[in-house]
Amino acid sequence: MIQVISECDPTLNGPNLSFLNSTVSRILELHNTTKAEILFVFALDELLANLKNQYFQKNHFTDVIAFRLNDYSEAPIEGEVYISLPRAKENAKIFNQPYEKEVTRLIIHGCLHLIGFKDDTKSEKKTMTELEDHILDKTEWKIIFNH
Repeated sequence: MIQVISECDPTLNGPNLSFLNSTVSRILELHNTTKAEILFVFALDELLANLKNQYFQKNHFTDVIAFRLNDYSEAPIEGEVYISLPRAKENAKIFNQPYEKEVTRLIIHGCLHLIGFKDDTKSEKKTMTELEDHILDKTEWKIIFNH
């Protein structure tokens, strides 16, 4: 069973849970994962900047951080994905993409990290972007915020 929990800063409008559930389930099932417990936190820039500094010793804003809470060889996947909605909005403008599509890309990106994909090298980044694009093409991202 795939369990998705969503928390959102009260000043923000987070994605609807049914969209999040179906999108996460599809991503994990594409990678032969049927058991997971994942918490998504939709937050402000400051929370992610603090996490980035605390856990990665980097002092800058970021759009998504994923933490695998158990070993990658273990099932179920246990993880947390933090997404900055203000950063997603800024990135959407920079990349000339709809905000809804950018937030969906970050959800996909976080899930791929929990599965075990990395983006440290150009080759790894290319692989992740191709996977994100493939999943985005099959996702109705326009309905992400319909409540």
